[in-house]
Amino acid sequence: MNKSSLRKEALNKRNALSGQELDALNKKLLKQFKTIDFSEINSLHIFLPIIAKKEPNTFLLIEWLQENHPEIQIIVPKANFDTNLMHNYVFTKKTKLINNEYHIPEPKDGAEFLETPDLVIIPLLAFDKKGYRVGYGKGFYDRFLQNMSTQKMGLSFFDATEEIIDVHLNDIRLDKCITPNGIVAF
Repeated sequence: MNKSSLRKEALNKRNALSGQELDALNKKLLKQFKTIDFSEINSLHIFLPIIAKKEPNTFLLIEWLQENHPEIQIIVPKANFDTNLMHNYVFTKKTKLINNEYHIPEPKDGAEFLETPDLVIIPLLAFDKKGYRVGYGKGFYDRFLQNMSTQKMGLSFFDATEEIIDVHLNDIRLDKCITPNGIVAF
């Protein structure tokens, strides 16, 4: 399928999820996330969810990390929609969040993180068996990850589609994807 069709299909599938189904899927994602070997991870970049769009609740993952791996620095993005670039900030329990115009929670202020994180948890709507992903189409993560050697992990409620047929030269492949059924490596 092409990205446009996959995007529509994934949004429809997510919107059809009941609150109970969403809770169950988020708990399964957390269970899979807990199996990651964090021994070599000093910094982890993770997106914050658009709750209204039924995105995976990464706050559950963040809370678990803060409790079980307080030594890991958590980094969250702040999007600039004029340039389609992200700036990244250290996230702590004291970080104040505000929703931007697209209802994405972002840090109001704080320390900007200018290094390369050891692991990046990436939002997506769909992904294929080769590790390519479909997002909302703005290319924020493809630009952010360009020329960056870091571990790239998607987070998805659904399993891989066979193939995305319109992969672009600038599309960055995932190394792995966390799903409720396991962690898929590419």
